[in-house]
Amino acid sequence: MWKWEAEGEAKAVIVIVHGAMEHHRRYGWLIEMFRLSGFHVVMGDLPGQGMTTRSSRGHIDSFSEYTIEIKDWIQAAYQFDLPVFLVAHSLGGLASIRLLQQEKLKIAGVILSSPCLGLKKYPPKLLSAISILLNKVAPRLRMNTGLTIDMATRNAEIREIDSNDTLYITKVSVRWYRELIISMAAAFANANKMQDLPLLVMQGGDDSVVDKKMVKNWFNMVPLSEKRYKEWPQCFHEIFNEPERDEVFDYALDFIRSQLKSIGYIV
Repeated sequence: MWKWEAEGEAKAVIVIVHGAMEHHRRYGWLIEMFRLSGFHVVMGDLPGQGMTTRSSRGHIDSFSEYTIEIKDWIQAAYQFDLPVFLVAHSLGGLASIRLLQQEKLKIAGVILSSPCLGLKKYPPKLLSAISILLNKVAPRLRMNTGLTIDMATRNAEIREIDSNDTLYITKVSVRWYRELIISMAAAFANANKMQDLPLLVMQGGDDSVVDKKMVKNWFNMVPLSEKRYKEWPQCFHEIFNEPERDEVFDYALDFIRSQLKSIGYIV
């Protein structure tokens, strides 16, 4: 876990949760944008990804490993004694949803970026069926994800960096995949248990990783007092890395500032 302090007086703390295959270093631009806008930032690498460990890269024994880690980051953010916002992408969005369906946390608002609530492309049915058996007998068996750098973003600069990124994961375990499938289903089954927090969901319109229809379905299901859905028409999966990312950031910043005003903070 790492912490970056705001330039000047901080207004709040942003806890960022990255997506599958990646790590915190890919969020340097976003971290700096928040920091320069007057926010502390807390972020780490999820279990089995980034700099956490090399022995279990792309593997988890249970999806709860993610929710436990995210809760630790949020609790670390409490130490600043400021409002806390959760900004979570893709797999991180799904893990954050599951956490907020299981526990009540002191959070001022949640921003989900292309949350992984359904995949655009699933493995063939036979392979999916075999994975259920393999999950019992060989859970650590790794397979290619089928995802490519070009599917994540249209940003050529980011693509170039990712192509030389040794921390980027290309294979995941059978157990990881089964836990993902189970957790996506649980996010829908427990939609009414979602903690009632201000929510902004932002989705890439040309996302070829996450099924945006499933994201919208889940958004419509959750019974929250305040929720906002924004689709960015031409954006790929990683909206905070797209050529339009300044606009995406400004939209997210407006949401955060409006929530701070609603609870009496001068922004």
